[in-house]
Amino acid sequence: MATRPSLFTRGLSSLSQSSDPNSPNVGSPAEQRDDAKRNFLKTMRALPTQHYWHVYFDRQAKDQAKTDDGNYQASLEKLDTQIESVQDFWRYHNNTPVDQIKMRESLYLFKSGFKPIWEDRRNILGGSWTFRVPKANGPDFWTRIQLLAIGEKLQEALQEGDQICGVGLSVRFNSHLITIWHRDASKQQSIDGMLKCVLENLEPELQPKPDNYFYKKHSDHTGFKAPPELQPVVDSQKKAMEAVAAKSSAENPTIQVKPPGEPTS
Repeated sequence: MATRPSLFTRGLSSLSQSSDPNSPNVGSPAEQRDDAKRNFLKTMRALPTQHYWHVYFDRQAKDQAKTDDGNYQASLEKLDTQIESVQDFWRYHNNTPVDQIKMRESLYLFKSGFKPIWEDRRNILGGSWTFRVPKANGPDFWTRIQLLAIGEKLQEALQEGDQICGVGLSVRFNSHLITIWHRDASKQQSIDGMLKCVLENLEPELQPKPDNYFYKKHSDHTGFKAPPELQPVVDSQKKAMEAVAAKSSAENPTIQVKPPGEPTS
């Protein structure tokens, strides 16, 4: 299980200010306990997250369609939850029963300003790692990935100029698909860094098997369709990546070794 961050407190000495049983302001033991609890909650200092985060829920309706701007119609719902601190995160987390999410439904935790849509203007050049996790490990794996996101560990693993967009969980028949989205699929250092960060921060029992995770550009998905005004941006990135691959191939040519006795051309 993921360990909860410690909560810092200040002024806790005030909890004992009315401990004198002869004080005229002291109520019953139950009232004293209630007062102490209220005072404790008041003195807790919130641990703010570096960014604001929002929660989305996707029902993945079979008749799901897209609008002209590429956005999904009714199925993607932004919940009335804004995470600004560690306390906000645990409040949302503890009231979100992952085991009750139905088949093909999805939950997303995304930075403010980003939407969990491939074709969104801020995501369109990005991609994501997908981890296929057994349902028995899914909730714990999901907790750890969310903490790596809001704690900025994933962001620290990225190449300069790149940015984490958010993380998602989708339910399948016997597994959970857990994804990590970033903005720039052309940055190989970011792709490698995210994977390294995840593997180094997972407990041994949560480590995924090598054939159970993969990386994919959003534009490589079958259902991807860029809005017309953004298609040139996607094409430009594709050409740039092809040029980099061609240069790398020229600098590191593949050497074919012929079997002994085979004539050379």
